[in-house]
Amino acid sequence: MIKVLKDVIEHAKKWSSEDQEKLLEVARAIDAGRRAIYVMSDEERAGVEEGLAQADRGEFVSAKKMRAFWKKHGVT
Repeated sequence: MIKVLKDVIEHAKKWSSEDQEKLLEVARAIDAGRRAIYVMSDEERAGVEEGLAQADRGEFVSAKKMRAFWKKHGVT
């Protein structure tokens, strides 16, 4: 199995950066699951940082809009 993994990694060196990132995301998820921690992707980290910045600026969605969102997605 190790040889197969090494072969995939060698082939991945020729892949587009987008495909390499997809492979990396899967590997991170597997690794995090084995260590019982979650490692955020750069995209997820940017989203969290933007959300925190919005909260710092006092930009919140109204309770009415949140109820409508949850209802639309079947959570209520």
